[in-house]
Amino acid sequence: MQIWRNIKKTGLLVALVAIASLAASAQGGAKILKPAEMTKLIPQTVFYRGQTATTQVRNSSGIKFEDGFFVLASMVDTSGYSTGIAAKYQAYFITEVPIRVAGKNLAPGAYGIGFIEGNKFLVTDLGAHEVLAAASSTDSELKHPVPLQILPNASAGFRLYAGRSYVVLNR
Repeated sequence: MQIWRNIKKTGLLVALVAIASLAASAQGGAKILKPAEMTKLIPQTVFYRGQTATTQVRNSSGIKFEDGFFVLASMVDTSGYSTGIAAKYQAYFITEVPIRVAGKNLAPGAYGIGFIEGNKFLVTDLGAHEVLAAASSTDSELKHPVPLQILPNASAGFRLYAGRSYVVLNR
């Protein structure tokens, strides 16, 4: 009887390890970065549309890919911007590699991003010109929404969240 319990425990452990390794390989060996890891990567202030804004490292996240390249995002203090700019510029976004955002191609660079009314996600260049617009989704099942975070996507890639709104990021 004890042997069967040990076999069941071992089988469960092997299954859990297999699931974990499948999840890691689905992300291509990429690692999600937490705010504490972002302190050395995100600058304290960033330039956007003729001004500098303070980043909010506590509301930041990123991805470090297996080959060492990064995708980084940080909420910014937009209090000095006009309401029109602040409505579409909520976070600073840096990608060192080409990525797909909600199924659309985005070249490496530094951008302003925002989740706006009507379930839309905008990417703008540093002059506040629109580079990419896509539909965003809402995750009503998300247990602990925060201002900004990156989490694994169930099928592949990652989800960039602002509260419960998100877009899928893929390399």
